[in-house]
Amino acid sequence: MKEEVYYGRGMKRVKEKYPDLYEGINKLNEAIYTGKKLDYKTQKLVAIGIVASKCDESATKKQMSSGMAELGITEDEIVDVLRVVLLTAGMPAFNKGMRILEEITAI
Repeated sequence: MKEEVYYGRGMKRVKEKYPDLYEGINKLNEAIYTGKKLDYKTQKLVAIGIVASKCDESATKKQMSSGMAELGITEDEIVDVLRVVLLTAGMPAFNKGMRILEEITAI
């Protein structure tokens, strides 16, 4: 199951000032990442595809980086996901995803 890690800028404030809302978000997170049929690694690959298709640079970088660091997702697995992004979201989203992957793996 996914650990309690949120990248949104406002989540620190939510946790500090609105603990009831933060707890609700945690419960939703637990309900989503159940691993009933798809393991967490597969779900993370789906998340990478979604954020890459939206051309969300920050979220794409964070999803790729955390997936590689925490789950051992490989560059080749991400490229497979980006192939689907190319087919479904087009060349700009694919190119942006490939550029972000190159930045991450060049480190």
